[in-house]
Amino acid sequence: MEYIYAALLLDAAGKEINESSLESIVKAAGLQPNEAMAKAVVDSLKGVNIKDVIKNAQAAAAAAPQAQAGAQAAKKEEKPKQEEKVSEEQAAGGLASLFG
Repeated sequence: MEYIYAALLLDAAGKEINESSLESIVKAAGLQPNEAMAKAVVDSLKGVNIKDVIKNAQAAAAAAPQAQAGAQAAKKEEKPKQEEKVSEEQAAGGLASLFG
């Protein structure tokens, strides 16, 4: 995770994201750098615009509560099943069968 944070920091500073800069930031944070991890992060971020990814994530996060609220409102609007109405004669006939 620290390599992702380092990449975000470099992007915010307008610096190039490469293995040596990631390792420098991780080392400055007091951690032991891992060359393989730094290389993997750099390779995975090639061609990725971090600012666009963050913008899209923020938009998706903002839309999620609205979608959930809409789903809950739709669920509340469902009409409960109406119970069948029984006439008094049908109810009396049912009681008569009890007494035989």
